[in-house]
Amino acid sequence: MNPSPLVVLGMISGTSVDGLDAAVVQLTEDDDTLVVRLLGYHEGEVDEALRRRVHALFSPAESRIDEVCEVNVLLGEAFARTGAVAAREAGVELDLVASHGQTVWHQVAPGRTRSTLQIGEPSTIAERLGVTVVADFRPRDIAAGGEAAPLASYVDVLLFGDERQSRAIQNIGGIGNVTWVPVGGRADEALAFDTGPGNVLIDHAIWRLTDGTQRFDRDGALAGSGSVDQAVLGELLGHPYFAQRPPKTTGRELFGAQFVDPLIDRAERRGLSVADVVATLTAFTAHSIADQYHRFLPAPPDEVVIGGGGSQNPVLMGMLGDLLAPSRVLVHEDFGLPAVGREAIYFAILGYQALHGRPNTIPSCTGADHAVVMGNLVPGPNYLALVERVAAMTERTIRRVVIERSDQQDPPVSGK
Repeated sequence: MNPSPLVVLGMISGTSVDGLDAAVVQLTEDDDTLVVRLLGYHEGEVDEALRRRVHALFSPAESRIDEVCEVNVLLGEAFARTGAVAAREAGVELDLVASHGQTVWHQVAPGRTRSTLQIGEPSTIAERLGVTVVADFRPRDIAAGGEAAPLASYVDVLLFGDERQSRAIQNIGGIGNVTWVPVGGRADEALAFDTGPGNVLIDHAIWRLTDGTQRFDRDGALAGSGSVDQAVLGELLGHPYFAQRPPKTTGRELFGAQFVDPLIDRAERRGLSVADVVATLTAFTAHSIADQYHRFLPAPPDEVVIGGGGSQNPVLMGMLGDLLAPSRVLVHEDFGLPAVGREAIYFAILGYQALHGRPNTIPSCTGADHAVVMGNLVPGPNYLALVERVAAMTERTIRRVVIERSDQQDPPVSGK
């Protein structure tokens, strides 16, 4: 029996709920190294009616428990359809599914019970795909006293550790988060936290100001044609979140519609154009990232590696290049990772480690008391065979992740 490799499907829905990311990867162990080969990527569609229902759950004033219950299953069905397409296009049979689902509430601020909720029912996914599923990652880290974010920090440290250079690994999805990887890649010296808004405010403003005809600023076209309102930018950067010390995390609970809608109302009364609003919010994302680096990173990083949808925005990237100089600004593609879909790959790795009963968190990054194994298992028809394969593997600690670069034909990638 050859217990390795395993084919794992990683899935996640981001803050904007504009698509379901599904990455099919092959994971092979080589001593203390986990070798990752991307077999395919698919972005599944969330129909507008379901998307609106998910967005309504972000607001305590609008959400209802019957809606949470029903949308949980509907999202599970959507994830299952997306996963089935990803596996079919990759031409493989899955051994495991690792689904982060959709975060609808993440509450770690002082004064309230620390808690988090992700939906997208994993039992539905297991039933439809006929495969064992790992899901519900975040609660275990919170139970151990952590922020349960940024979860990408575990893979960031294993993947980007370097003996000669320090690196800041910056994701710009709906929310921005950074992992500081020191020279030598020592996990106990790593640091991670949410830097603030990524694309979430920009996307919401565009959706509102274009009456729903656009969902994001393609190629930074609007930001590039507008002017930054420096007074508004200064006001935004004065938000108390930016003075809060890490570990810390944020989301729509803070930087959501309730945050940006009053700003848009004031901008419209002052006669600012749509482009001016988008330019100002884009500058807010860039300046907040730079501000957090200057405040909380131990030193300016030698390299900043940027991924997520924000890395596809040339205006935002240009701002970051200027603000973060002399750090060298790179993108995930420079290291063999796709800009979009990287988080789905990461969750495939987190699920793989959970299946093996291995801790998949870094306490210095999440603030937990100790490292934990995140993820709950939903056994599928292949569960016993899968457990036998895992049991046959040599017990080891994974200390490095490597993305396999291939000169062969690129893996299938499809969108909505």
